[in-house]
Amino acid sequence: MQLIKQIPSLQTQVKAWHLAGETVAFVPTMGNLHSGHFALIERARQTGTKVIASIFVNPAQFDRAEDLANYPVTLDADCAALAQLGTDVVFAPSAQAMYPSGALRTKVEVPGISDVLEGEKRSGHFIGVATVVNKLFNLVQPDIAVFGAKDFQQLLVIRQMVNDLNMNISIEAVTAVRDEDGLAKSSRNGYLSATERKIAPVLHQILQQTAQRVIALGAQGATAYQAVQQEMLGKLAQAGFTAEYLEVRRNTDLQPPQVGDEELVLLVSAWLGKARLIDNLQVLLREGEII
Repeated sequence: MQLIKQIPSLQTQVKAWHLAGETVAFVPTMGNLHSGHFALIERARQTGTKVIASIFVNPAQFDRAEDLANYPVTLDADCAALAQLGTDVVFAPSAQAMYPSGALRTKVEVPGISDVLEGEKRSGHFIGVATVVNKLFNLVQPDIAVFGAKDFQQLLVIRQMVNDLNMNISIEAVTAVRDEDGLAKSSRNGYLSATERKIAPVLHQILQQTAQRVIALGAQGATAYQAVQQEMLGKLAQAGFTAEYLEVRRNTDLQPPQVGDEELVLLVSAWLGKARLIDNLQVLLREGEII
């Protein structure tokens, strides 16, 4: 496995692979890797002949300076794990290489889908995400890019950007990897105390309860789900969470569902101590299926 930090070196390698007919699969990360990330690498290996993972803590997507300052940097451990998984290249550029002017001047915005839920709670977050992913796509020139569906809104933002900008990149999604108790794998889980870690799986349990209630109600539209949402927000508060939202939305554009909409997604964001946890479940009403 190669560790590449300079953009020209990366571009030289990718160009050689493309000339040789290789299919490049790309997994962008911010490091501090866990088994959720490793599942993305496995999918990349299944879909491409060469795999690149990037490790870049993107300052442009942090809305709180303390979060950026406290984000764990574990490059050596990350590279060791990626090498074991058969990754071909780790691209770990500096902030200066990614933002040579020292600031985010040219920006990529995906309006509409970026403005709700996480977009309301984290001002500018998705501009930072879309811009850095666009830059990484320009540098890596992947045929395939793999993202986790745990960050469901982010996944939709990336798919919309790729479609709107006519990028010839296939976006692959991998369902959330969970611990045995249901908690979705996340770098944020490291902020949980031992006591909070025991409480944290309740977030997923309440999402599952919400999904079952939504299935029972059927495709009746957003108004029909409001009482269930409020009840489940109350349960989160009783368990010790400070919830930001728990919403039932359409799984295509994150708008409130209309009567007859059958493909939904349940999204939740809640604080538990110092950890901000997010999770989601997709609900396919016609099949009565929860994903």
